[in-house]
Amino acid sequence: MLLKIKNLDCRRGNKLIIANVSFNLKSGECLILKGPNGSGKTTLLRYIAGLSTNNLLNDNIAYSGHLDGVKSTLTVQENLKFWSGIYNTNNMANVIKTLKLNDFQNRIAGELSAGQKRRLGLARMLITNAKIWLMDEPTVSLDKTTTTLISEIITQHCKEGGAAIISTHVNLNLPSSKVLDISEFKPEIDKEFDPFLEGVF
Repeated sequence: MLLKIKNLDCRRGNKLIIANVSFNLKSGECLILKGPNGSGKTTLLRYIAGLSTNNLLNDNIAYSGHLDGVKSTLTVQENLKFWSGIYNTNNMANVIKTLKLNDFQNRIAGELSAGQKRRLGLARMLITNAKIWLMDEPTVSLDKTTTTLISEIITQHCKEGGAAIISTHVNLNLPSSKVLDISEFKPEIDKEFDPFLEGVF
């Protein structure tokens, strides 16, 4: 078992967005988060990544969100070299090849198209060598060919023992995937957070 979530409540500010979320994630699995916009998919991913609570639920997680995390004044290669140093990995050349970044690896990141920036942001996630990938709308700004490439990369990651949790409205045709409908975890009472009721003083 790579990740076990049990009765997790997620808030956005003081508002309870989803409640009592429970699921398990095994090696080789892809969990697809479904639900309408604003239902809490991004909030859940940020909670799991420790970005909303400063409490990382697993130390083998990499997160790719709406923002690509690209340093616009550095080249593609310099961006990846920076993150490779942060995570102490040596797979940069392979990541560049995998995401087909070769032709513009020496280009300033701020000059890239939206799709190229998205690929660079996803490359940053691959650089980490993390087992669990959290991906929030990973195919935004990508064309059909690159979307297929991302699907193949996720599939290979899971075949090699990794796992992924993905928020997407696109059918990525991923094997060994299961769906979690976030709308099922909408709180029965949509109340504002009261620190005294919650026992936080």
